[in-house]
Amino acid sequence: MSAVLSDPSATTGIEVAARAEGQDALLTPPALAFLADLHGRFESRRRQLLAARRERQAVFDGGGLPDFRADTRAIRDGDWRVAPIPRALLDRRVEITGPVDPKMVINALNSGANCYMADFEDSTAPTWANLVEGQRALREAVAGTLAFNAGNGKAYALKPFEQQAVLIVRPRGWHLDEKHVLVDGERMSASLFDLGLFAFHNAAALARKDRGPYFYLPKLQSMEEAALWDDVLAHVERQLGLPRGQMKVTVLIETLPAAFEMDEILHALRGRIAGLNCGRWDYIFSYIKTLRAHRDRVLPERAQVTMTQPFLKAYSELLIQTCHRRGAHAMGGMAAQIPISGNAAGAAVANDAAMAKVRADKLREAEAGHDGTWVAHPALIPIAREVFDAHMPGPHQQDVARDDVQVTAADLLAPSKGTISRAGFDGNVEVCVRYLAAWLDGNGCVPIHHLMEDAATAEIARAQLWQWLHSDGLHLDDSTAVDFSLLERALLNLPARLGDRSKLPGGSRVSEAIGVLDRLTHADVLQDFLTLPAYERLP
Repeated sequence: MSAVLSDPSATTGIEVAARAEGQDALLTPPALAFLADLHGRFESRRRQLLAARRERQAVFDGGGLPDFRADTRAIRDGDWRVAPIPRALLDRRVEITGPVDPKMVINALNSGANCYMADFEDSTAPTWANLVEGQRALREAVAGTLAFNAGNGKAYALKPFEQQAVLIVRPRGWHLDEKHVLVDGERMSASLFDLGLFAFHNAAALARKDRGPYFYLPKLQSMEEAALWDDVLAHVERQLGLPRGQMKVTVLIETLPAAFEMDEILHALRGRIAGLNCGRWDYIFSYIKTLRAHRDRVLPERAQVTMTQPFLKAYSELLIQTCHRRGAHAMGGMAAQIPISGNAAGAAVANDAAMAKVRADKLREAEAGHDGTWVAHPALIPIAREVFDAHMPGPHQQDVARDDVQVTAADLLAPSKGTISRAGFDGNVEVCVRYLAAWLDGNGCVPIHHLMEDAATAEIARAQLWQWLHSDGLHLDDSTAVDFSLLERALLNLPARLGDRSKLPGGSRVSEAIGVLDRLTHADVLQDFLTLPAYERLP
């Protein structure tokens, strides 16, 4: 039997198969026992739900399409609301997101945003050292003791607690394992490890401060997966002596199947959910992956897949309508642009254009009825705040019911018009290789051509390449056939395009990244996640 919390000295059955600075203070015998208990109670259900994902995808690969569930119509038609939203989460008009290294944690908490999503998922490369450092940084931040010395004479320290952004932690998704922690020889769920270890060390302190703890839950595909999270959180609350519902969550709707179960996901978590979020980049990736066998739904190049595309507009408006009907926040998504600095010719003009795109994106969200939005860089906070302040005088817009919205399954699946240019094809290759090289080198959040790329945006590029190359008869807008010789030429030309690799994040891993991308694009079946095979290469 694995260890349980009631006997914190008994950690037989759990093994930590790695070493990193500071881990002994985190992975104490009681903490390990707590994690082993989570594994023992919930791992079998996680595996069953992952199997259900594969079965569902097989139906789509066979020609089926996602639809609203007949067996849950009573939930969608019912008159119910989620539990009241706590004071700290009532106004979330600007949230900043980013990885969990100490400098980022301090800068994000000090940024002036309403909330900071501390991300163990898409913007953190899950090396063991990164995970341990992230857990340490958040523990010290909650305690108010976190500081960072950059080594160049610049020191970082936290502002007083009352001036900090509200902390929201995003663990990794249900599909990921934590290979460094084994329970009875089995890898532990990365979700349970990330959330469990953070809660074990910080839940009581955050509850005393009336700050949760709060979490973002990623990549759910069904109400059953949401119900598993609800059971996990209820168990954690009992084990840590917290009141039922103390731990609040926001769910990212970033998979196509989940868009058909928004009501059901809210209902499964109705005692603790504060809102849903339009995780647009992962959602585009999921649209490609889910409909990979449907030749009539191939997406154009990424730059043309904006929120004005019919399937994305329908998804956003349905999320707003659903959340506001149930008393939950409808959070907007991330604009990928970041500030462009420097004295190079045209830099100021390019920056103005990029910031105009950010402003337009946030204006679209505010006018549609979203209750807040995401930014990836502190310099974008004033733009987002100005837009939402102008259109949202109160803490949220739940009074915007969007009764005008009538979204059907066909709307959520609508094909997109557009083209594939050579620049779009080559750009996908470059983003995949550069991001993956940086990720393999331990960096999960990478600026590329003035866009902040993370695992979600890299997944769009990777999945698009696979789909384009495996869809017969596609051509670029200059009539060039989209085939593997086009990919080969793009890869051969990439070194010249990249220039001096020593100046790139992960430049020494570029050749390795090219090999990984080449294998993934040639595979007969689209790999579910780029990070699954790449994870085996991380320390």
